[in-house]
Amino acid sequence: MIEPQKRNQWNWGFTPSAESWNGRLAMIGFISAVILELTTGQGVLHFLGII
Repeated sequence: MIEPQKRNQWNWGFTPSAESWNGRLAMIGFISAVILELTTGQGVLHFLGII
């Protein structure tokens, strides 16, 4: 089991702490995309002008 202090520490490479940060940032990005789509009525790619 990983100690809580080491799990939240920022480490480079394929470490358990890096995977925790990756998951947290992915959740923030996903929720941001959902909120953007709900408020504008457009998808992220359409909002950015890619489509």
